[in-house]
Amino acid sequence: MIDVVPSLVAGAAFGLALAAPPGPMNAVIAEESVLRGWAAGLKAGLGAGLADFVFFLLALAGVVSVVQQYPTLQGVLFGVGGLLMIYFAYGAANSVRATFAPSSVGDDAVGTDGEGGADADATDDTGAPVDLGESTGFRRAFVLALTNPYQILFWLTVGVGLLDPGRLDVLAVVPFVGEALTGVFVVETGSPALIVGLFGGIALWLACFPAALVQAGRRVDSFAPAVAALSALVLGGFGVSFLLEAWRVLA
Repeated sequence: MIDVVPSLVAGAAFGLALAAPPGPMNAVIAEESVLRGWAAGLKAGLGAGLADFVFFLLALAGVVSVVQQYPTLQGVLFGVGGLLMIYFAYGAANSVRATFAPSSVGDDAVGTDGEGGADADATDDTGAPVDLGESTGFRRAFVLALTNPYQILFWLTVGVGLLDPGRLDVLAVVPFVGEALTGVFVVETGSPALIVGLFGGIALWLACFPAALVQAGRRVDSFAPAVAALSALVLGGFGVSFLLEAWRVLA
């Protein structure tokens, strides 16, 4: 039992490090969380998490390596992903206009799922109802993740390394004290414990990140439109960069 603990801890830490950095998927999760509540944010996160699980299965089967062999396919994925991000950025920008009102998100705002967030029946300055529309966060995050070449390349490189059976003495490479720490923290790559820890760390982020955003949204009236605007900027920025990369690869 003690032998699996380092692998679980290392997997969880790696999963958190993988899920936490700002990017297109977290932008979608943030937008859904502050506009529609914790459950909507969690669903969006599960879309991205499901894509990771799909890539995990494909990596096990060796299918993902096909992408590495065909640069043209990588370029097409960059182009499709870029166009999708720009399209979703446009949708996020529309959400800014729909929610930019003091009464649309406030201390007493309750999402349609019973959690904090902007309510689908929120009103604008004139008292007219604001329709935020049906949540599409799960589908958006799932499609973005599936067409994200960086995510695919992760499973081609680091992911394959994690699945390859072996032993990694993490602390043995620490300068000056590595010899004394040899054997203290040994991770079993390719072990079920490492994989469980990896997806456990991702799941922890997917649950806590929307909750933190919802709590912040309850305290700041303008938080929802601000996050929606930031989401639009992040998605648009990544979309343009993906299109430029597609042009570079395919040109």
